Amino acid sequence: MTTRAVVTGCGHYLPERIVENTEFEKTLDTTDEWIRSRSGIERRHFAAEGQTTSDLATRAARAALADAGRDPSEIDAIILATSTPDLTFPAAATIVQAELGMTKGFAFDVQAVCAGFVYALANAGAMISSGQARRVLVIGAETFSRIMDWSDRATCVLFGDGAGAVVLEAQEGDGTSDDRGILATDLNSDGRHRDILYVDGGVSTNSTGHLRMQGREVFRHAVEKLAQTAETALERAGVGSDEVDWVVPHQANIRIIQGTAKKLGLGMDRVVVTVQDHGNTSAASIPLALSVGRARGQIKQGDLIVTEAIGGGLAWGSVVLRW
Repeated sequence: MTTRAVVTGCGHYLPERIVENTEFEKTLDTTDEWIRSRSGIERRHFAAEGQTTSDLATRAARAALADAGRDPSEIDAIILATSTPDLTFPAAATIVQAELGMTKGFAFDVQAVCAGFVYALANAGAMISSGQARRVLVIGAETFSRIMDWSDRATCVLFGDGAGAVVLEAQEGDGTSDDRGILATDLNSDGRHRDILYVDGGVSTNSTGHLRMQGREVFRHAVEKLAQTAETALERAGVGSDEVDWVVPHQANIRIIQGTAKKLGLGMDRVVVTVQDHGNTSAASIPLALSVGRARGQIKQGDLIVTEAIGGGLAWGSVVLRW
């Protein structure tokens, strides 16, 4: 028998304010058509004044817990993937822990930018497989609207705020690819490329900073690395791409999503796409897409799913799991 980390619940939360592409036409040299044609994005959500990453994360966490039929007291750990925490410290995960009324277990943040949820999922799966925890709440939450340079039309139109969460629970499997739960993971980073996607400030530099990105370079790395990491994880899981029911990718850019699917030999009818409605929500994008895909009736129990993401660092990775 093999202990697997199985998704038993999922949920998401999006701020109330919806920002259509046309809103940017008032302040930038851009158009709705320009944004759509280059990114596939039509709208995104922005957090309200005073609304923090932990606020969004807590709402998504409560939705996932309700879906799993679990009380916060039954959770052993919270792992929150974010690049936009409320404070320098403590970890936003501990703020969520308090908001949920949890008085036991442990909570910490993971920072791998857009790949953060994949990293968090891999960590949670390893903790469950090793017996460190039985139930882990894994969250991706971001308020990227706080770090945008609103004069940079190449970046500020791409990002949005939101949160998604899943509950992972230990279940026994046979040790085959037919098991439910996380079957394989693959994580990578290469700091040599850190200057193509970064924020030009931080605590040690005594400034807040704004997001900076070399879009063409990011695109060039993204398609190749995302397909490669997905293929590696599939091989480790002992399954082929033809067995995949759904690819749930990081929702950064429709052209990256399409390019990666093509490299994997998969049609877009097997890809969950939400980028048009949410923009790039960084670490929140995969759990958001999982929750939306399940709500749409696309993702069903027993489906084989590949999630993959790439973000600043560069950091990238993938997870193969059976829902």
